Amino acid sequence: MSSYLAAGSTGTGLSFSLPQELVVIALCALTAFISHQALAVFNDGVRPFLLDFIRGDSTRSATAAVSFGLSAGFVFGLGAPMALSTGVLNPWLLFLPTDILGILAPRKWLAPFLGAAWGAVVVFGLGGANTLAHRLPIDFLTALQQMSTPILFLFALFPVLAITKQFGRVRGGAAGVVELVLVVATMKLWPKMFAGSIAMAAGVLMLIGFAAFHDIGQRRAGKTGRTAAAGPAGGDDPMTSLFGASAARLRRHLPLFMVLGAGVCLLARMHIFGGGEATSFLIAKHEYGAAAQVDFYRVLGFVPLIATTALASGAYGIAGFTLVYPIGYLMPNPWTALVCGALVLAAEVLLLSRLGRLLGAFPSVRDSSEHLRGAIGDTLGLAILFGSLMAADTMGGGLGILVVGGLYLLNEAMGRPVVRMAAAPAAVVVGGIALNVLYWLHLFAPAKG
Repeated sequence: MSSYLAAGSTGTGLSFSLPQELVVIALCALTAFISHQALAVFNDGVRPFLLDFIRGDSTRSATAAVSFGLSAGFVFGLGAPMALSTGVLNPWLLFLPTDILGILAPRKWLAPFLGAAWGAVVVFGLGGANTLAHRLPIDFLTALQQMSTPILFLFALFPVLAITKQFGRVRGGAAGVVELVLVVATMKLWPKMFAGSIAMAAGVLMLIGFAAFHDIGQRRAGKTGRTAAAGPAGGDDPMTSLFGASAARLRRHLPLFMVLGAGVCLLARMHIFGGGEATSFLIAKHEYGAAAQVDFYRVLGFVPLIATTALASGAYGIAGFTLVYPIGYLMPNPWTALVCGALVLAAEVLLLSRLGRLLGAFPSVRDSSEHLRGAIGDTLGLAILFGSLMAADTMGGGLGILVVGGLYLLNEAMGRPVVRMAAAPAAVVVGGIALNVLYWLHLFAPAKG
């Protein structure tokens, strides 16, 4: 089994072995079934709307419309271009569509069927699209690989941004100097290592250290106004009652969540899947340790958001706190991935209420996670935009930059019908198609070489 589930998709190829195809299809069917029952969705923005649906205050079609509106831009603007350019699947491409299809399905049996159909489209359709795109005179998929360098290097700065926003310019500047020194040292002393690995670790540790010392100092001074009672600890508070009911609802479906955790962890173990933008490029380069490190830091930024929305709505995240991603990358074989994934998601569901109380007891640490999440979005937003313009230059020089940059600016002027994070890669794809049309009309010739 191990030999079949080894990396089958690296570089820019999108070919999968039969076991890999079956696992992707089965996991898409499972995630669609779970979203149909409003037990979990991948899109954090959709989760709060599920409370009205669970209570019967909103219809299935209305909730599906919300899910589609919040997810479509990420699917076609970010998920598909990232998968085609890296040869690695990602959660936007797999799980956002199954969110929509599962909620939309009017019957319980239809949801897994629709999810499986989407999984089949991904594993059988993307390969053909990839091959066709690479045969075009202007290969915009290869050009999209230009995003890898800005994404990987700028992503290393997100702890610096988070420290600056939460603790000021002095500490942020000091963290920036520390990270720069560590990046240079890593490139010099360990050239085969991902240059941002040690720097990111140091930055995140500094942020957590600053936050913990601040909370401890506040508690010692008697100034902490928020205690563990702020979480779901019981009592007459209506929100506390809601949190308790939501946690109990999730615990009742613990076996299903264990199967889900096992499946997601196995998918990550296959090394044909990356949990984020930077991770996808690292997986494509077979740097699984660095990919695990990057996704672990992403976990720190999203735990409070996922925990809070899960306790408020009664719906969890499809990948939980996404801790199953880095664990899966590092598993020695598929069997341990299955077991560890099931145990990790089970532990997350069982400890959800306690985690809510813990976050209430350490407000600065909780706020650090929010700053981390914002900093990740800021760094990746700039990196993706810069990398997309580099791809545009590779495709068509100044004309490519004009077309891609113009599409991005037009999206901004129109009120962002495509979300900002996905707008630039989508512009590269549309711009690449436009340049090919101009080539066929003999109005444009790509630069040789």
